[in-house]
Amino acid sequence: MQLLSSRRRRAVAASAAGAALFALILTGCTPDDSFSYTPPAQVDGALPDDTVAAMQGAVDNALVASGASGAIVGVWVPWSGSWVTAFGTQGRDGGEVTTDMSFRIADVTRLMTCDVLYALADEGTVELDANVADYVSGVGGMREEGITLLDLCNGTSGAGSSESSVRPAWLNTPDRVWAPLELAGFGLARERVAPHTTFRDSDSGYLLLGLALERASGLSASELIAEYVTDPLELTGTSLPGPAAAAPGDDPMNGYYMPGVDGGYACATPTDITTLSSSTGFTDSGVVSTIADLGRYAQAEAKQALRTEDKPDRFGAPLPAADGAPSWYQATGGAYLVGSMIGQHGWVPGYATAAYSDPATGFTVAVVLNDSTLGAQFAQQLSWELAAIASKAPAASGQTVPEFGLPFTAEQYHKAITDAAVVCVEPAAG
Repeated sequence: MQLLSSRRRRAVAASAAGAALFALILTGCTPDDSFSYTPPAQVDGALPDDTVAAMQGAVDNALVASGASGAIVGVWVPWSGSWVTAFGTQGRDGGEVTTDMSFRIADVTRLMTCDVLYALADEGTVELDANVADYVSGVGGMREEGITLLDLCNGTSGAGSSESSVRPAWLNTPDRVWAPLELAGFGLARERVAPHTTFRDSDSGYLLLGLALERASGLSASELIAEYVTDPLELTGTSLPGPAAAAPGDDPMNGYYMPGVDGGYACATPTDITTLSSSTGFTDSGVVSTIADLGRYAQAEAKQALRTEDKPDRFGAPLPAADGAPSWYQATGGAYLVGSMIGQHGWVPGYATAAYSDPATGFTVAVVLNDSTLGAQFAQQLSWELAAIASKAPAASGQTVPEFGLPFTAEQYHKAITDAAVVCVEPAAG
């Protein structure tokens, strides 16, 4: 059994075989124990034509505004039907995008990293309130400030983000292999905010968390995510690849960005950045997946399916996602809480991705655009627009529409996407 064999490797690496055996006795686990996940019951059929038409218009608008050549979208409305489809092409000279293509899931990786943290804490390998400095040195005063592994997961470490400092290097040297602490250091060098009680979107925190979990367990981050996330949930198309530069899978959706030029962007000549080192994102944004896996994962994650029922609610004490954010937009546990939906959105070079699900109903939306020029904005807002449209889908025969609604409208985010459209500029001749 893969789960047991990898635990043995970790126990040997940590010289703690006796403690591991004791933990198994306490929890009553045996080699025959297994985890199974059953997704919410889903109507097997298409969503109504008018719902699909409205969502089609939303995706078309987002493609034009973002400059992306392609998109893959999955919408699952358990009481009404589903819509999983692909749009556009692999660039100017490429073939059609298809729904089975793989892509980088960006910041959805953060949820998986937190899954590993909670799993290792449940096993007794780490404690949620362990100081980060117990596992990672050179972390800029985190010991003195009492920054814990849970702070890193919740985004309450006070640390800044590395993204703005290293983005040019990501785009210009996509095959570069980064050490997690080196990459996190750019964020750690920024001015800190008050820890423990304030949420701050910090890629450096999730990089440090992944590094700490590797050192605590004796396993690589790729092995940890496989053991505690993708294998239990049977996400066969999902993994954290090794650091060597590569496309995201054997059948990848090509990823692009548009170079800046003269106050706008060279929309007609996007740069292909499909091949990239996963170390660019590591345990913050390095995982690759498919739309079917991403939807399945989002549903399971919102329901905390990987955790036992007697554990504390990982998403139970959210903080405002940003200064001035609406009250329905909060963050904790590696996730954003958007009304009743739980999920993440983000970008990596070449891709912008979002995935959200409602834990009570299983209502789920997942989106990827194959252009990262303006970051996560278009995928985030498109996922919310699609959610607002699909949430109003009528019940299929024999079904009942649950009490479910969202605190925003489709029109609100359709306009936001349109207003934020990239400005295309033709490069000067000569």
